[in-house]
Amino acid sequence: MSKNELEALKKSPGFISAYADDVVTQDTTHSYKFLSLNTATGLWPTSAYGKDVIIGVIDTGIWPESPSFKDDGMTEIPLRWKGVCQSGQEFNSSLCNKKIIGARYFNEGFRADAPDIPITMNSARDVDGHGTHVSSIAAGNYVNGVSFFGYATGTARGVAPRARLAVYKVLWGGGVSSDILAGIDQAVADGVDIISISIGTQEINLYENPLSIASFGAREKGILVCLSAGNRGPSVRTIRSGIPWAVVVASGTIDRWLAGILTLGNRKTITGWTTFPARATIRNLPLVYNETLSVCDSSELLAQAPAQSIIVCNLTISNTDFDGVMSYLPNSNVRAAIVIAEDPRIFRFNLFPFPGPQPKARELTNYVSNSDAPTATIDFQQTILGTEPRAAPALSDDSSRGPGRSYEGILKPDLTAPGVSILAAHYPHAIGPRIGNNIFLSTDYTLLSGTSMACPHISGTAALLKAAHPDWSPAAIQSAMMTTANHLDNTNQPIKDMVDYTAASPLGIGSGMVDPNRALDPGLIYDASTQDLVNLVCSMNFTREQTQTIVRSSYNCSNPSSDLNYPSFVAIFNFAERGMMLTRRFQRTVTNVGDGAATYKVKLEVPVNTTMRIRPQNLVFRKKYEKLSYSLTIRYRADIDNQHRDGSVTWIEQNGKHTVRSPIMVSAGADNFS
Repeated sequence: MSKNELEALKKSPGFISAYADDVVTQDTTHSYKFLSLNTATGLWPTSAYGKDVIIGVIDTGIWPESPSFKDDGMTEIPLRWKGVCQSGQEFNSSLCNKKIIGARYFNEGFRADAPDIPITMNSARDVDGHGTHVSSIAAGNYVNGVSFFGYATGTARGVAPRARLAVYKVLWGGGVSSDILAGIDQAVADGVDIISISIGTQEINLYENPLSIASFGAREKGILVCLSAGNRGPSVRTIRSGIPWAVVVASGTIDRWLAGILTLGNRKTITGWTTFPARATIRNLPLVYNETLSVCDSSELLAQAPAQSIIVCNLTISNTDFDGVMSYLPNSNVRAAIVIAEDPRIFRFNLFPFPGPQPKARELTNYVSNSDAPTATIDFQQTILGTEPRAAPALSDDSSRGPGRSYEGILKPDLTAPGVSILAAHYPHAIGPRIGNNIFLSTDYTLLSGTSMACPHISGTAALLKAAHPDWSPAAIQSAMMTTANHLDNTNQPIKDMVDYTAASPLGIGSGMVDPNRALDPGLIYDASTQDLVNLVCSMNFTREQTQTIVRSSYNCSNPSSDLNYPSFVAIFNFAERGMMLTRRFQRTVTNVGDGAATYKVKLEVPVNTTMRIRPQNLVFRKKYEKLSYSLTIRYRADIDNQHRDGSVTWIEQNGKHTVRSPIMVSAGADNFS
């Protein structure tokens, strides 16, 4: 609306608040196996694979012809569904089915914000690929024989393959807050059960953030909202949407490595990362390497390299980066390249335009340096599972870290999920990888990386839990996923950060990598009502109008409290308190959702320069659904040298069946250090 219309609206009865429209941004064949989902036991069969749960995806729309969205094996659409399949450009209602049960699009805000930018596909059809990708990760149907040009071959399926999809297109090569708000509100009105949003907003207050406002309304209706953390890592405090009433998801690796196998002339083999999209013939060719000079820094230097050779590009002594080398190589006469680099972005790279892998370096350089006539062979299109070349999961270097900028009192992110090189459906006419400079390839299924890919893994898991436990609240589902998440990798060591391969903190991974089967039976849950969330908002020192923008008018602020019954803990200190000893007290209530009577004993991991006391140290439940409370007191030094330090509270059942873990962070506030 115009400024004059806004001024008139402000004088109307019932007006609460208004804010300017803001720009927003976009933030498989194996990941389900990495999460231990299987057909024999656990969450998949118990939930009937998410049968009849409806996931609303707020994104760039959907490519309905993808095999991932066929409705083979799907039952009739639930009668409670109130949505529609909206016709539009190159999209009619017949394109919906028992898998895609709803499709809508929203662009009035975008049209007003950018009237000179044409709408290229004015319908729910996806001509970007992002929305199709995340939808198929969350709830894609079974598709046999999928791969990325021979890599990661297998049967594609979503985390909840029998769940329904309702898509809400709100991004148009860009997007604005008003369209997102409209899309989320419509999803709630249509009757979705879970909302998946792989979109990021600017750094704005909770009462101005459409994701915050709309997700609170969704939570009020019993709908769990999952958000991507963002791809602005690895610095701390890069999560812009630290929304307490949404599940914020970080991105981690899986134990699948897309590889070229390098066989040296001495018959030793080295595994290197590559996704070169063809079976290039590289057999027994001479290796060329200068250990004091990178010959890959420019097209001119590469032109001097011997033809029909394999050149070794050592970027650790180079003046260029991986992208630069990839652009120079197609203009050379070499047959292949081996790139030595320490850049963790390589493990998210899927556009190798030139044959060659990125391997472990020392064995290779030793061989070249000590051989009179070094040679090598490279075999492409290799897929390797397991702990080599690195343990998994590891926190992706680009995954945004907490504390959340919009609110620091709740630990964000909440969880980590697979988000690096995830294979899923895509817009088939998008430009994918290329060979050389002029051959551009497309694919129905592609590899993408980011928290955008991690988020629908959590949305799908939440859908499975909703199907298995239809009486659980959104808070209960979130708690089950968080307290059973794994903070260890597949070598039973703390999850590492890809930046430096030291242990990742909860500011990066939250509670850890989601474990769907353990979440099915968590033992204890931390529940929270809408009124509890209202009490939290009321404690945030907002004006009455700002508070009402989030919570509406049906709740009161008679009991404000920042101590939400949440499955994680944060103790903040600010600049004025540095050097002081501070005390923070928490009260938590847990509900026994195990089979019956149970006894739990506490185990504490205490952050450095911190003491903790918990009362009681044992929880004795006499029956299922009984609630018991405990208090946690954290006494900590506001330490300049240890701004962010972590620990945990774990309740362990006496018989060892259930382990209920909550991370703890002692952190400097935003007005302190970063």
